[in-house]
Amino acid sequence: MNKLVLTKLIPNLKTLITRGSYCRLLSTSTSSSSSPHDTDKTKILKDTFGRKHDYLRISLSERCNLRCLYCMPEEGVQLTPNDKLLSTDEVIRLATLFVKCFGIQKIRLTGGEPLIRSDIVEIMTRLNKLKTIGLKKIGMTTNGIVFARHCESLRKSGLDSVNISLDTLRSDRFEHITRRRGLVQVLKSIELALNSGFDTVKLNCVPMKSVNDDEIEDFVQLTKNTNLEVRFIEYMPFDGNRWNLDKMVTFRELLKRIQSRFPGLYQLKPSSLNETARCYKVDGFMGTIGFISSMTNPFCGTCNRIRLTADGNLKEEVSLKDAIRNGNTDDQLKQIMVDAIQKKKKQHAGAVNIAKNVNRPMILIGGQFVSWILQSIETNQLTHIDQKSGKASMVNIECKQATKREAVARGTIHLGNDILKAIESNSVTKGDVLTVAKLAAVMATKQTGHLIPLCHTIQLDQVDICFEINNEKGEIIIESNVIATHKTGVEMEALIAVSIAALTIYDMCKSMHKEITIGNIKLVKKLGGKTNFALNDKP
Repeated sequence: MNKLVLTKLIPNLKTLITRGSYCRLLSTSTSSSSSPHDTDKTKILKDTFGRKHDYLRISLSERCNLRCLYCMPEEGVQLTPNDKLLSTDEVIRLATLFVKCFGIQKIRLTGGEPLIRSDIVEIMTRLNKLKTIGLKKIGMTTNGIVFARHCESLRKSGLDSVNISLDTLRSDRFEHITRRRGLVQVLKSIELALNSGFDTVKLNCVPMKSVNDDEIEDFVQLTKNTNLEVRFIEYMPFDGNRWNLDKMVTFRELLKRIQSRFPGLYQLKPSSLNETARCYKVDGFMGTIGFISSMTNPFCGTCNRIRLTADGNLKEEVSLKDAIRNGNTDDQLKQIMVDAIQKKKKQHAGAVNIAKNVNRPMILIGGQFVSWILQSIETNQLTHIDQKSGKASMVNIECKQATKREAVARGTIHLGNDILKAIESNSVTKGDVLTVAKLAAVMATKQTGHLIPLCHTIQLDQVDICFEINNEKGEIIIESNVIATHKTGVEMEALIAVSIAALTIYDMCKSMHKEITIGNIKLVKKLGGKTNFALNDKP
């Protein structure tokens, strides 16, 4: 194995780091752990939105040995007393139930800082035994301060992957961001992790304008000769971090900047639908970079994560710790788990006035990257208006991922019973009205991008037009269903389909009646993208 030579550079770190140019992590090789045995699952945890949950994040501690600006208020936080936190046995009991009864395949240990717990190796060892009943991966997120001290024992005990948080490669800046010293220890931890055969080693970085955004290219450079994945995470609001929109470096800004410096950057295919990061690779580099756009492009729609806090809560009002200590049986605990997942919301609460909100400090979230919806930025502003110039602008979808999009639109055309009878008997002078209307709707749908100036041209997978004749009201109900796999939605295509179908019927029947009316055209269903919705009413 080619060892990293980072330790040889440690004496010179001060000079390199001060210049902000420490990017010389060298190559390493990793070995994959053997595949665990699969077991039958008695039940898959699904919420009311059909999302399957097979990933459990367990916060082991609220405490941390750093005071990062974006994570914890400088004055600290009110911590839960130790006797109110999950004990070792309670952690294992709950994890066992999740794996054995609900098919959880991956567990990640978070904090605070998980390595603060003195029983961390014991927890890892006991969790590793769950691989015999279906668990596949155990990961950990750490700040890296003391990871090097535990790395070997954790690897032997069953740890498969590690994420290390680091926001700067400069010692003075590290002290400013974390309010503590320790950059050298974190760099040692990265080196040791890369040399210890973990499945993946990821580095989490939160870029902030005028704080550390001048080091973005240096972080990308770290992937040149290592299998490291550097992940850039959008700066998020938490109580005490004095969040300011002006500090946030968005995914699009990051991507544009990195592409200008590294033109060989290309996007990798996601390994699963539940990926939180969009992964890219610079041509010729060993490692990868990822973007977690929690703020500007939330990933709630595919969330497969269950989060268990250090004090034993699945949700604020659901305490598994209390249930255990009140003598609940395993069957009772399982029902509590199912009920809690059923209460899971479609997405996290928005932040209408996000800068004014008082949110829970990140240190108490348990490593959770909250998928906020920037209603203050997006909902209250017109999406097709450039906010700087005030002029009309097509939405940039370059950085979005292609997913299944579906839209259903509906409308009515009032013709009167005489015309309806003629249509049903196919005796209208101009021909088969509904067949022609259907063809016209399909053709028009394909031209939506040419008809509506700021719409994107989309390759459609399916266009279906249905007609329902209502003799009682003397009208035809027109419904369109449009499906595509694309980066943007197909709502306008569905609305165009209904509109053109109605206009075609009007054109073919106008000589028979002068008071034909078209109305109530609306979108009734949308699937895919940031939001889904469905209307139940029929015209």
